[in-house]
Amino acid sequence: MTTATFAPRELTRRVSPGTAARNIVTLAWRNLVQIKHNPMELLDLSIQPIMFVLLFAYVFGPPMTGSVKDYLPVVIPGIIAQNALFAGMSTGFGLNTDITKGVFDRFRSLPIARSAPLAGRILADTAKQAWSMVVLLAVGFAIGFRIETGPVELVLAFLLLLTFAVLFSWTSVLIAMLVSEPEKVQIFGFVVIFPLSFLSKAFIPDTKGIPSGLAWCMDNSPVTQLVLALRGLLVGGPVLQHALVTLAWGIGIALVFAPLSLRAFKRRA
Repeated sequence: MTTATFAPRELTRRVSPGTAARNIVTLAWRNLVQIKHNPMELLDLSIQPIMFVLLFAYVFGPPMTGSVKDYLPVVIPGIIAQNALFAGMSTGFGLNTDITKGVFDRFRSLPIARSAPLAGRILADTAKQAWSMVVLLAVGFAIGFRIETGPVELVLAFLLLLTFAVLFSWTSVLIAMLVSEPEKVQIFGFVVIFPLSFLSKAFIPDTKGIPSGLAWCMDNSPVTQLVLALRGLLVGGPVLQHALVTLAWGIGIALVFAPLSLRAFKRRA
């Protein structure tokens, strides 16, 4: 009598593009719904931008440009860009938290696209950044800032900011994959993002009086290019060149950090 044996069928993790897209949207919604249980996360994206707007406008505005009103077209786009960089750190913080708490182990057991948890987190944080930009514009409008272009330019400003933020967020994703605790992702934010945002034209109209070497770095900073493009889209001025340089910086950053992040993600998650 012979006994039939069956080779175990290898499970595949491949899913169709449509299914992968639904998985990403579902996990993005899961990350957004968590705000209901942790409202402090949304408060961080709301209170901190308000604090920066009021602080810079009323403390630095008069000595910088003579009045708060004249300083708002300079500082509002700058704070929007700075806030997007800091908000990008929340992507890495959230990913590291999910990994250290074993959430990704549960995701691995589900028949979903392997990239869905990562892409869902990035998509959800992009929506949070859009909310933060709305808050900044609303606060700026309340104290005298006015958009001097039009609705098309406003939409383009949103798209440019969110595109660069997504591309730049790969830096925080890589850090999240390499460190053992979420707090270490925040340390990276303060060590790198803080000086990067201030060594730019985010809070000053020009670099006159600044040493030539430092001024060159500030003029060619990716944050400077993003801020100048946002200023052009919101209050008028050159846009195309600054926007193209901003996107070139973002694509270059993503080309370096995205493959490293995905490789580290596969090893860890």
